[in-house]
Amino acid sequence: MKNKNFYNNKLKIKTKIMKVYPMLKWAKELFPLCRSITGNGTRETLNYFKTINKEFKILKFKTGKKVFDWVIPQEWNIKDAYIEHESKKRFAEFKKCNLHIVNYSEPINKKISKKELLKHIHTDKKLPGAIPYVTSYYKRNWGFCLSQKQKKKLPKGKYKVVIDSEFKKGSLDMIHAILKGKSKKEIFFSTHVCHPSMANNELSGPVLLNAVLKYVKENYPNNTFSYRFVMHPETVGSIAYIFKHKNELKKNIICGINLSTVGDERAYTTVHSPQENTLADQALKAALIGKKNVINHSFLERGSDERQYCAPGIELPVCGFSRSKDYPEYHTNKDDFKVVTEKGLQDSFIVVKTIIDAFELGLYPHTRVLCEPNLGKRNLYLQISKKENYKDGDIKVRTDLIAYANGKNNIFYISNLLNVPLSKICKEYSLLKSKKVLK
Repeated sequence: MKNKNFYNNKLKIKTKIMKVYPMLKWAKELFPLCRSITGNGTRETLNYFKTINKEFKILKFKTGKKVFDWVIPQEWNIKDAYIEHESKKRFAEFKKCNLHIVNYSEPINKKISKKELLKHIHTDKKLPGAIPYVTSYYKRNWGFCLSQKQKKKLPKGKYKVVIDSEFKKGSLDMIHAILKGKSKKEIFFSTHVCHPSMANNELSGPVLLNAVLKYVKENYPNNTFSYRFVMHPETVGSIAYIFKHKNELKKNIICGINLSTVGDERAYTTVHSPQENTLADQALKAALIGKKNVINHSFLERGSDERQYCAPGIELPVCGFSRSKDYPEYHTNKDDFKVVTEKGLQDSFIVVKTIIDAFELGLYPHTRVLCEPNLGKRNLYLQISKKENYKDGDIKVRTDLIAYANGKNNIFYISNLLNVPLSKICKEYSLLKSKKVLK
């Protein structure tokens, strides 16, 4: 029989209690709001998250402010929109689905022919039953979005098109929170808040980021590293944030992850940094060892705000993390809570949580003894040695971790080198620290 004390040591490994945060509830409550890169819907969403994490502070960039090569646009708000046939039957009603309107449409109220109307109708030919999401942020235009099926049912005759929207001088809003640690070096999390009612592409990132912020606060009150959490409109928002904080970001961030479409159960996806050699690259790779359907994209397939964080001259160590990066429902009204699930969000949380645990456990494991430590006297190795013991998975991971714990190899590098999931490496590291083998 194998040594009982050796296997009981597995039970002594200290792990953080994993609290389940109501991410799906948060997402469902925010789903109806019509968000954009500016305006009341985005402002309400940011204020909602401020009630969950009071550490968030609002940042505002006024209309007309130049941020690098971009200018903050006028603020846009909308009250209602619809197409009304001469029979009084209505189509593309904004109040029934806020994707029916081309986001940032200028106001209009006039009668037009069906031929003229069709020039302003957008559909998704690949998903004939879906309403697409379309924007026109930087060029004044107007339009409606319908499914292909709805478009085909538009009757002949005259139409009245109504878009009750307004442009005004205002602001582009965002929020950020910084949890200071013993070190000024930062772990960075970013996500976008700017899309209307889409569950995965819009809300999964923000709710995950807020759960992660709560986890760090509740489990690491004396955190070793500092943590920065940012929520902003995509593209122009991240550009504005970098414009304001460039120097401190470049000085302090050692690992950054941009969160987007993290709520489904279909895959685990990373978008690497341009050089694919940062701590973020290593951390995500290690955290995803053993997961099913892991998809790795190079920076050539970038899509979200990693584009800005990794841009030439900025070059922050940031990667993108998603579940499904490309999925059929993307940018349509089919991106709903059939796509985003509680399990999908929770599994994404576990990936990020594991990376945080690794940082706080110790980025650079270092042995306390010279040559191999005597693990037997610490009940960390079987006292009766047989050749089959050498193949025992737990013993092999334990001894390999010690063999590479020189204080120079980081925990993510070791996890990837051994091809052992980061969560298992963390458990072994915690145990070896408790036995004063590693520090």
